Amino acid sequence: MNEPIPVSRAVDHGFAKLMPDVDRERAWLLTVDGAPQSYVDLDEPTHLEFEYARRLGHVLDTVTRAGRSLDALHLGGGAFTLPRYLAATRPGSRQDVVEADRGLLDLVAEHLPLPDGAGVTLHTADARRWLEAAPDDSADVLVADVFGGSRVPAHLTSLGYAREAGRVLRDDGVYLANLADAAPFAFLRSQLATFAAVFPELALIAEPGVLRGRRFGNAVLVAARHPLDTAALARRTAADAFPARVEHGAALRDFMGDARPVRDEDAVPSPVPPDGAFGIG
Repeated sequence: MNEPIPVSRAVDHGFAKLMPDVDRERAWLLTVDGAPQSYVDLDEPTHLEFEYARRLGHVLDTVTRAGRSLDALHLGGGAFTLPRYLAATRPGSRQDVVEADRGLLDLVAEHLPLPDGAGVTLHTADARRWLEAAPDDSADVLVADVFGGSRVPAHLTSLGYAREAGRVLRDDGVYLANLADAAPFAFLRSQLATFAAVFPELALIAEPGVLRGRRFGNAVLVAARHPLDTAALARRTAADAFPARVEHGAALRDFMGDARPVRDEDAVPSPVPPDGAFGIG
């Protein structure tokens, strides 16, 4: 049997590598310009290697009853980790994946193809423009995991963007975003304020060390118009190999402080990660 070999290719917005995991037979790590983007196990699509991906998976598991199919919109493609996860855990789901980098889409589709009947449609487009053209009330979940290099682009951080997300989501829909920040959390607090202006229910999932300001790290923002099952989320995230906390209600309002929603003209990208924050060994 041939050993899988790494694949490297210049894509539209950087240099991408697909590297096989020596410990899992058909598992791959995708990096772009050296920054880890996605991890996929083709034989076990429910295996979520990255901590933030598992937290997004916990939210997807709790948005409605187990097994119910969803209409899902993914902004940011990577290696289609969460679309594969939803196709496996919620068969019959209809999913759209929007990725600006056509070269990256082609690379992943060629070497890590989606299974037949996955119900996933791929689109090459800017995430904000595609969202603005999407129909009202057309999605049950919207997952935003868009990074230009290692930063969330500015035009995906504003009140105008949050309103478009709210328009596209159904009344019982849920918005999820992978964000990254460090103390004093100016970016993260601004995102909470921005989405609080559109969605009355918010939760934030992150490692205690990140929330205490000890290090730069990921935080998952969850927003909805209906009460979130934060108890179920807290149980799942606390039981994880790398436990996380679910902040909501008064504690989250305290964390948000006096932050204000971000206008389009004031929007900035997420902060530059410190060297080694998302490196790989």
